[in-house]
Amino acid sequence: MTAPIRIAVTGAAGQIGYSLLFRLASGETFGDRDIILHLLDLPVPEFQKKLEGVAMELTDCAFPHLAGIELFGDADKAFAGINGAFLVGAKPRGPGMERKDLIADNGKIFKVQGKALERAASDVRVLVVGNPCNTNALIALKNCSGVPANRFSAMTRLDQNRARALLATKTDNPISAVSPLVVWGNHSSTLYPDFENATINGKPVAEVVGDVEWLRTGFVKQVQQRGAVIIAARGTSTAASAANASIDHVRDMMVPTPAGKFYSAAVYTNGEAYGVPAGLVCSFPLRTKADGSWEIVEGFQMSDWARGKFDASVKELHEERAVVADLLG
Repeated sequence: MTAPIRIAVTGAAGQIGYSLLFRLASGETFGDRDIILHLLDLPVPEFQKKLEGVAMELTDCAFPHLAGIELFGDADKAFAGINGAFLVGAKPRGPGMERKDLIADNGKIFKVQGKALERAASDVRVLVVGNPCNTNALIALKNCSGVPANRFSAMTRLDQNRARALLATKTDNPISAVSPLVVWGNHSSTLYPDFENATINGKPVAEVVGDVEWLRTGFVKQVQQRGAVIIAARGTSTAASAANASIDHVRDMMVPTPAGKFYSAAVYTNGEAYGVPAGLVCSFPLRTKADGSWEIVEGFQMSDWARGKFDASVKELHEERAVVADLLG
């Protein structure tokens, strides 16, 4: 009998964690593989009590493949022996807080978690969801000498999903009519959703939409600012759609990508693709190979305008790395 897979979720008492856990436990993500969930949150009574309540609900669902639930307030214990980690928990940006201050504060969390991941199983894979996820992933992998950098990734799948949904709505088409769409750069307000290399019903997006100016301004800005718009509407940040994108991301990284297809994810670069310098976690088009490893899909062309958008996002990644330079191991 195959041993259960152990999956850790940080920030498990939070909204994204709550939206994610039931879909992990249901078998939707890992199929018929039994799963033991390691739920990690702050080691204070309020959050540990919430974890107890979440565990009760998970138990009451009677999921046939949920083999166990373990609760933790300590990353060293939570990550021991795990096969996968969803690093969801991160400090939210408060009123008047500068982005650089948020990056520095969250960096300390991900430095600790990176070191703790050395206690994971040899096949562990790590998805960073908590923002700023690209730079948080960089900090974690630089502080985790026991796990190869290519086992870490940061999530830009939510941006890909948002971009495809917006184009489908704009053109009155089903989502299935819109091809996968590359998200380049940082998961931030500088990300670039690449409509130039996308199609709708097999035709170039610009041809179907018929308004390049809207694509370069309205479309790009709406994808970049979608999270802020949701916060303004709900009074709280994205949860269910982020959890959904996390599952999309993990499934795409586990299953060989069909020929001619790709997905967007942020990974550590060695300077081998699209002129991005080594030492950043940057979003590219990826495909998963038959052996389970991933590779960056080469050959995408960009106009000078698009390249300028991508370069601006890469520049921001450089700036973020400078802010956390003392945390990079």
